[in-house]
Amino acid sequence: MTISAEKLRASVVAGCQALAERGLTAGTSGNVSVRNGKDGFFVSPSGLDYAHMMPPDVPFVTLDGTWYGLKRPSTEWRFHRDIYKVREDAEAVVHTHSRYATALACRREGVPAFHYMVAIAGGNDIRCAPYATFGTQELSDMALQALDGRSACLLANHGVIALGSSVEKALRLAEEVENLAAQYVISLGQGAPILLDDDEMQRVLNKFQTYGSQEAAAEGLSFGGENIPNSHT
Repeated sequence: MTISAEKLRASVVAGCQALAERGLTAGTSGNVSVRNGKDGFFVSPSGLDYAHMMPPDVPFVTLDGTWYGLKRPSTEWRFHRDIYKVREDAEAVVHTHSRYATALACRREGVPAFHYMVAIAGGNDIRCAPYATFGTQELSDMALQALDGRSACLLANHGVIALGSSVEKALRLAEEVENLAAQYVISLGQGAPILLDDDEMQRVLNKFQTYGSQEAAAEGLSFGGENIPNSHT
């Protein structure tokens, strides 16, 4: 199903406003984008107050870096562009400056396997990319390395990138990364937490392959010895 440009622009606006509403960023920091087929992507404009942002304000950027629109694209358009080039699974990208995750990033630390939910980002840790100046190709290159095999990463002395199949799913992942970062920072205050080993994290990753799946409902559930047929009403 093809989604109209207007709806894609509106999803970027909604995503930007959600960044502030969910405490994932402050002011006009952070940015949001959504893929537009094979042609390019819509990305939040640079420096515009999210509360006053409207869909026509959202520029379109091609995969060669040409942009069109009423406002200039985010200074971080490069890593959005490069992610869409190499990650077919990414339909949306969210960049935040959330408090605890950014605090870890300022220590140039990622999130290790202190909790099984770290696997939600696709591996046994959430990496922190080395530092590079914002808006540069170097930062984009560092981010792509940290995102290899992952759907989220931290950026040293900067913030967080999260990918998703929609803006909302990328936002939810960014929220979970922030939640995990907060728990990890708190646990460090009590001493080094006990980490889960690679074997356990692999088991978790395997279980996450069907996490949230409703396939059982299609065939009926066996509950208490009684088969309950799927309802189509």
